Amino acid sequence: MELAKKYDSKVAEEKLEKYWKDKEIYNFDAKSKKPIFSIDTPPPYVSASHLHVGHAMHYSQFEFIARYKRMKGFNVFFPMGFDDNGLPTERFVEKIHNVNKSRISRKEFTKLCLSETKKGIENYKNLWDSLGISVDWDLTYSTIDSRSTLVAQKSFIDLYKKGFLKRTDIPIIWDVKLQTSLAQADLEDVEKSSHFNDLIFKCGDENLIISTTRPELLSACVGLFYNPKDKKYKKFKGKKAIVPLFNYEVPILEDESVEIDKGTGLMMVCTFGDKEDIEKWAKYKLDLRISITEDGKMNDFAEKYSGLKIKEARDRIIENLKENKLLTNQEKITHVVNVSERSGAEIEFLKIPQWVINVLDYKTKLIKQGNKVNWHPEFMKTRYEHWVENLQWDWVISRQRFYGVPFPVWYDKKTGKVVLPKLSELPIDPRDGSVPEGYKKEDLIPEMDVMDTWMTSSVTTKINDAYNKTKLLPMSLRPQAHDIIRTWAFYSIVKSYYHDKEVPWKDIIISGHGLGSNGKKMSKSLGNFVEPSQVLEKYGADALRFWSSGAHLGRDLSYREEDVRAGLKTITKLWNASKFSFMHLKDFDYKKVNLTDLDNGILSKFNNLIKEATESFDKYEYSKSRLLTDSFFWTQFCDNYLEVSKDRLYNPDKRGEEEKKSAQYTLYYLLNGILKLFAPIMPFITEELYLASFADIEKVESIHVSKWPKYDKKLDDPISEKIWDNFIAVLTEVRQTKAKYSKSLKTEIDLVLKKEDESLLRSSIEDLKAVTCAKSVDSGTKLKILF
Repeated sequence: MELAKKYDSKVAEEKLEKYWKDKEIYNFDAKSKKPIFSIDTPPPYVSASHLHVGHAMHYSQFEFIARYKRMKGFNVFFPMGFDDNGLPTERFVEKIHNVNKSRISRKEFTKLCLSETKKGIENYKNLWDSLGISVDWDLTYSTIDSRSTLVAQKSFIDLYKKGFLKRTDIPIIWDVKLQTSLAQADLEDVEKSSHFNDLIFKCGDENLIISTTRPELLSACVGLFYNPKDKKYKKFKGKKAIVPLFNYEVPILEDESVEIDKGTGLMMVCTFGDKEDIEKWAKYKLDLRISITEDGKMNDFAEKYSGLKIKEARDRIIENLKENKLLTNQEKITHVVNVSERSGAEIEFLKIPQWVINVLDYKTKLIKQGNKVNWHPEFMKTRYEHWVENLQWDWVISRQRFYGVPFPVWYDKKTGKVVLPKLSELPIDPRDGSVPEGYKKEDLIPEMDVMDTWMTSSVTTKINDAYNKTKLLPMSLRPQAHDIIRTWAFYSIVKSYYHDKEVPWKDIIISGHGLGSNGKKMSKSLGNFVEPSQVLEKYGADALRFWSSGAHLGRDLSYREEDVRAGLKTITKLWNASKFSFMHLKDFDYKKVNLTDLDNGILSKFNNLIKEATESFDKYEYSKSRLLTDSFFWTQFCDNYLEVSKDRLYNPDKRGEEEKKSAQYTLYYLLNGILKLFAPIMPFITEELYLASFADIEKVESIHVSKWPKYDKKLDDPISEKIWDNFIAVLTEVRQTKAKYSKSLKTEIDLVLKKEDESLLRSSIEDLKAVTCAKSVDSGTKLKILF
């Protein structure tokens, strides 16, 4: 087939997208006897109105693996899921529709969410198709659909019956802005400026100084504590102190956990300022005086400050403490504060009934489970271990939202006991008036909370398994970013262990983030946001994928347009090199002939490239495979072999038909192999060239289901490789010398080789003379290039 003068990515990509879809190249075949390679694909939030190149990078990277495995003969199970329930979706809908979910009905709000997520899914689908992401769209799921709801509800009932989860009334982490409970994984640490405030509590005539950053919790104070080894407070044991401004008494108690050297050595316990408050409140059975409402305001316990927002109350209380001479000192500090990852609000601790999964009692076992998975890169396993070791809270799975998977739970009105449906009744939504078989609506109270979105995302392996009669578990591969090791990876391992006592996947690969050119995570506010559509329009999908393949696993990658341009140069070079090769393969019968030493040499080098590239891909090091292939293509193939072979290809009358056929075979073998090694990274250009040349020969309808090049030990030829290397060393020296003296490459020379080189290259002298424009080649004591 005659190739066009230039490669048109827009025409090729549109044509090949349709071709792959029509030929069902990426479809998983449940009836196939091929070994299965299954990918637990990350379901992205579909609430993102704009996708940036970081998204494209992340999904391209593990898609390289899917393409590689198909070419290795696997029946690839590659689904696409969409995480379309949860806080991000709710916030997105509230923002773009300017609505408050608390002021419209659940049904109306849910309808808006479903409508927007449908649009979001189309945005992603269009981008993935444009990028050549080779998912099987027949395997698509969403975390709010009936299948996922069924799996999540089954998971809940199984964990409940096994005793891993329960309804609890202990204090939990609360987001006052989003007005929902949070899990520890939903938090992030932010450094903020504040003040240490030294306040006076009275005990009789004596002053007790307490240092606190949260004077607004004075109305929630339920006790003062000191370390029993702290002699200065021993006399206050068993006595009571008066809370400033609020004038009620609280007990003064001893506890060994109080740090003598922290502040004044006295600790104020409130309900609740932090986890330590909760522990002491429970241990000493103290009063309960929660002073903050679910929406972040002060309640009646705060007396005259009731109705004020938290910060307003803090400022007013400090002002009043000063007026009453109850504030002795104020020191400006910077400290780390827990905030909600989604809203940015500082968290509070409220006592609201929640469903909680026990993880704290199983930390050691969960670390062991994590060790059974192969982590790539391995050091990422340490992040998982550190997260589990430092867990302080069980996993709260209730969310006070409208949009999410409903709990399959009711409460008996008379006894308060939990009522569950039969598995055959799932999926079910208690909030719409449904009741389990054998019960009346008037006898039950439906659970109105919904599940944390990770309750569904943590069972994506089971959602995937439900699509296929072939058992997929454990799945072959989990690809994900490093920032959700604490959530998606951890929760998935928890669920798999609790349900089945096994790991969810064999391997996990951890990718980094796509960063802006300034080295920071992409954000519109930072001005480093790059939309993939712009890059695709300018450079095409393969060039963007080429950039994506530059990131090593676990490492972030800055977006640089010059790296995309480098990909475009490789695409252009591949097209031009193929045009040259195809022109010289028209009369070739594709049968192996007796090869020259030079041809054997470069084929041996290519054979070892295949070995290295394959080993790299097997270890998920796609970046190394691409780097090796790219280097061989530019230096060995284009810069050297195409030039070396020209004389034999153009002048068979002088060089002989056998030498021409040797060059043709080598050209065919190298180009075919190079296209296949590049194919997982750059699927469009390689497919276009393969269909134009090699598909009919190999009787395969796509390069992406053709056979991956195979290393053959029999092809290793160290002697011929040495001949090739010496030949190229001489050629390089000639080129550099001509450049040094500003001579054209076509300038004729007399060439003197070292005696040992002349002996080694004797069989390749005609090629050497042709490519260096040497009139004569003699031997001597050292290499000489004579003009």
